Formats: sequence, C-alpha cells, structure tokens
Amino acid sequence: MTLKVIAYARNGHTDKFGIPRQSREESPILTRIVFEPEYAVKEALRGIEGYSHLWILWGFSEGERLKVRGERGEWSPTVRPPRLGGNTRMGVFATRSPFRPNPIGLSSVRLIGIEDGDLIVSGADVLDGTPIYDIKPYLSFSDSHPEAINGFAEEHKGYRLRVTGYGDSVPESVWRDIEYILSQDPRPGYQDDPEREYKLDYAGYTVTFCVNDQTVVVKKIEKMLK
Repeated sequence: MTLKVIAYARNGHTDKFGIPRQSREESPILTRIVFEPEYAVKEALRGIEGYSHLWILWGFSEGERLKVRGERGEWSPTVRPPRLGGNTRMGVFATRSPFRPNPIGLSSVRLIGIEDGDLIVSGADVLDGTPIYDIKPYLSFSDSHPEAINGFAEEHKGYRLRVTGYGDSVPESVWRDIEYILSQDPRPGYQDDPEREYKLDYAGYTVTFCVNDQTVVVKKIEKMLK
C-alpha cells in the first residue's frame, strides 16, 4: 500500500525540541493544514464545520526513523521513552515513540476554522512541514474514554511548570505559545540540572532557558539568524 500525502502542517515548530509530546486540548498553538493541489477541493471539506475536533494521521518525516537492520528487515521491539529517563525499555506498541515499524503519528486536534481552503487547528503535536496522510472526524461517543488507564504516562497527566521571564521582545501571540511550550517541560526526562541552559527555536526566535525545581527561567529571546 502506498500512502499519499494529502497536506502539510504549517506552524512555528521549526525544530523537534519543544514540540509537545502529545496533542493537547488546551494548547494555544495553531497549525495550518495546507492541502496539496490534488486534494485542495472545496467539496472534500463539506460538512467538516459540524465537528469540533478531528483526527489527523501524519508521518514522522524529520525524526529519526526506525532503522531497518539487515536485508531481513529486522526491527526493535523495545524503545527507551524519554519520560522514563531514557534507560528503561518498554515495548514499542506500549509507547508513542517515533521508532516504529511504520513511522505514523496520530493526533486529536480542535478545529478552529477554514481559511482560504486550509484547515486551522489547535493542539497538534507536529513539526512544521509534517506530511499529513488523512483527516477524520473525532466522535466523542466512540473516541472518548474518560475511564481509560494511562500506563506509565499517568504520572505526567496535567504536569505543568511555572514560567518566569520576559516576553516583551516577541509578539504577544508568539510569547503565548512559547510560554505554553516551556510549561510542558520540553527537556528530556533524564536531565535535571538547574544550571544547564537549553535553547529552543520557535516561530523565528531562539529561547534560552533553564529549569530550577518546578520553575522555568527564561534567560533571553533572540531573533533567529536567517
């Protein structure tokens, strides 16, 4: 089976570092879904405004893909989730790791609207330029399971850090997004050095920050060099 790219995601995430680990309902970050000419047909979106949320199926295009080792196409049945410190191995099908037999991602997003034939959504956990393979309506009566058990990810549900620093050097909408990204703690789960400085690129800006206890301290925000 050959998958066709029907659209590409466009947003401020120009680097993998800082992309939310999961799609989030409360995320203020907007993503524009720009359809390829073959699929930029108005009729294909007829009725989509009747849904508040959508599923998008996409490809891990820029991340490291599963390495096929040898001619027999061997693959690794376990991966090391960053949230578990990067040392504990879990079964690949018990995680959302990009190191999969097929590098396909699935995200639940909120539909904000349609603009010039593009879909505007919030909550997408994808890189700018991510290829999208399909879009389907989210149905609350079949897709929502409030009683679901979240495995080792349970302890990180609702996890947020306090963000301090100054965002007056960037547009308000960009600072809103940056503040949200930092509050989700983009650091690898195995790094917890309060003196270490991290750099995050978003929407044309480089943010330098460190994390002390449960607080993110923004050191500086600079315009990225072209």
